[in-house]
Amino acid sequence: MRLGDNVKITKFVLPAAILMAGLIVSSSPTQAKPEFTRKEKKPCTFCHVDAKAAPKELNDAGKYYTDHGMSLEGYKAK
Repeated sequence: MRLGDNVKITKFVLPAAILMAGLIVSSSPTQAKPEFTRKEKKPCTFCHVDAKAAPKELNDAGKYYTDHGMSLEGYKAK
C-alpha cells in the first residue's frame, strides 16, 4: 500500500465516521411501540402516515393520540 492510498482512505473514512457519529448522536428514539397497537386494537397505519418509510410522521389520529395522553378516547375520524 502506498502513502497516497492511505491519504485517499483517510479522506473518505474520517468524514464518513464523523457523519455516522453525528447521526447516531442526534437521532431520537421513536415513540411507536407494539403495545400501542395492542392497547388500541388498531394497526400502525391508523396513526402513522407510513409506518415503515416515515415512522415518525403522524396523521391526525396519531397527533390526537400524542396530544391526549396516549389515548384515542374521544377521537373522531375526519
